[in-house]
Amino acid sequence: MYSLDAKNTLRLKAKDLKNIFHDQLDALYGKEEVSSFFYLSIEHHLKIARIQLLLEPEFTLTKNETDVFFSILEDLKQQKPIQYILGETEFYGLTFKVNENVLIPRPETEELVDWILKSYEYRVMSSEPSNLKSSIVNRQLKILDIGTGSGCIAITLAKHLPEAKVFAVDISESALKIAQENAEANNVNIQFIKSDALNLEDEDFCPIAKDISQIQEGLFDIIVSNPPYVRKLEKQEMKLNVLDNEPHLALFVENENPLVFYNAISDFAVNNLRESGALYFEINQYLGNEMKDLLTHKGFENVELRKDLSGNDRMVKGIKK
Repeated sequence: MYSLDAKNTLRLKAKDLKNIFHDQLDALYGKEEVSSFFYLSIEHHLKIARIQLLLEPEFTLTKNETDVFFSILEDLKQQKPIQYILGETEFYGLTFKVNENVLIPRPETEELVDWILKSYEYRVMSSEPSNLKSSIVNRQLKILDIGTGSGCIAITLAKHLPEAKVFAVDISESALKIAQENAEANNVNIQFIKSDALNLEDEDFCPIAKDISQIQEGLFDIIVSNPPYVRKLEKQEMKLNVLDNEPHLALFVENENPLVFYNAISDFAVNNLRESGALYFEINQYLGNEMKDLLTHKGFENVELRKDLSGNDRMVKGIKK
């Protein structure tokens, strides 16, 4: 058993530091996840790849470097997410700054983005006629991300669809600040708008339109959202590191009205999607059928429910008539 008194030493070998991480954290997280934390921290702070440590078993940290890692260790013992500790995370191959003002991007959201990108590529490359395909040829594709948080969805779409014009909405000024920084870091141009997803107004988007006819025919080809969808009754299923650290405003809805955001955003999409435009949602895994019914009731066609890689109902798409 390694003692935390080791932090008083002037220098410490990386392999010994890793053993300290395992001694202090394995019971809390498991050996595999602790190894991941350790190597992520090494790569982030020292810019050293895992393979380099394996090739240099005697690699030694300075006293200042050692102090940084003991600080990380203490944060991890308090179950603070490693993404917040390091201040960044990876999403769809891009790096995003994150803090307690935004949700940590999840793999399930990467699957949603991948669905959009592949659907777009299919429509553009397909020889089959489609209104969306012809619209792309004749004008710039417009995409709206509602409840953008860190900006991971909007920025990733803008990065992979450089010909598109991407807009993103959030109610939190702190979140929008992070999203703007992420857009600049990833060299994409996003137009950010501060607005409430439950009370989106056409006036919020008037500057986007060149004339009133654009508003009347619909402003967007794609609207996507990953809104709050965890019912408060489901808190007991969540890990403490999520409950104690991530913003509840972006996570939870009341048990009695769990589709409140989906209902409001769908109404906005009916009025603001162009003909044959697509609406995409990430959803609560327990409410897949309810979401299909909601979109069908709103008049969307070809409503499709998809599972994530874990086999849970996680995303849905509808096409405007």
